[in-house]
Amino acid sequence: MASIKPLAGYVVVKRMEEASKTASGIILTDSAKEKPQRGEVLAVGPGKEGAEPQVSVGQTVLFKKYGPTELDVDGETVLLLEESDIFAIVE
Repeated sequence: MASIKPLAGYVVVKRMEEASKTASGIILTDSAKEKPQRGEVLAVGPGKEGAEPQVSVGQTVLFKKYGPTELDVDGETVLLLEESDIFAIVE
């Protein structure tokens, strides 16, 4: 994948795949699945207005459902979102 360096306050995230089966064993079709709101941070821009970024590369994060912009980079879909659209870091 090409190297992407986000600008101030932006983060590049790869969306994590969700299970295609429910806990009770029902198999979900692609149209029935919701897009996951969890992903791995691939790149972090400098903080907005000189603030230090709160996330770093490699962390798993939870983000807003309608916040990210989908980008196609070398045939792979990644998300570009503002750091403020991230709710939490999953540890």
